[in-house]
Amino acid sequence: MPREREWNTGRVTSLLDLRAEIAAHPSNAWATEQGWRPLVVGSPRSRVLLIGQAPGRRAQESGIPWNDASGVRLRSWLGVSDAEFYDTERFAIVPMDFYYPGKAPASGDLPPRRDVAPLWHPRILAALTDVRLTILVGSYAQRYYLGSRRAPTLTETVRRAPEFLPYFPVVHPSPLTLGWQARNAWFDTDTIPALRALVAAALDGDAAT
Repeated sequence: MPREREWNTGRVTSLLDLRAEIAAHPSNAWATEQGWRPLVVGSPRSRVLLIGQAPGRRAQESGIPWNDASGVRLRSWLGVSDAEFYDTERFAIVPMDFYYPGKAPASGDLPPRRDVAPLWHPRILAALTDVRLTILVGSYAQRYYLGSRRAPTLTETVRRAPEFLPYFPVVHPSPLTLGWQARNAWFDTDTIPALRALVAAALDGDAAT
């Protein structure tokens, strides 16, 4: 796993300034007091943008986004290595919430805070000037970015993923979705190959249309 200094360099002054603003914002004081940093990375040269829900605890504590079992599955779906994934000239990672939101009372993690994306995403995305493909990981990102265009269910939205380009919706790669993936064989036979082809084209400089 690459260290943070290898993928979060000083090349992107504007994005680093935004990260500092996020960390200093009063709504994030609880996270900053714990020594947590906002897990948002990218570069004006990033070709693929990943928008997920919120970091997991392991990713948050390590300071490296998608540094968990879900990240391993996601990189497999994308067809990229760890080094490629954490290269900000290839990938930008902008979740719906930049901090681990905590455990839900019943099971799983709490959802991303609703006010984070409207406040910060427009400014962050404006700094990512060379994005060719945006991958929407999970229902929170799809609801926010696809709005009324998305299908009635997450399953149908993901099945129709090519219709939403340059957005490409996928399910969250949590181990909890293994059963869903087994029940929907088309995800392995159709969606993943299409996703890998689009990622490869974007990284090669061919814009998805």
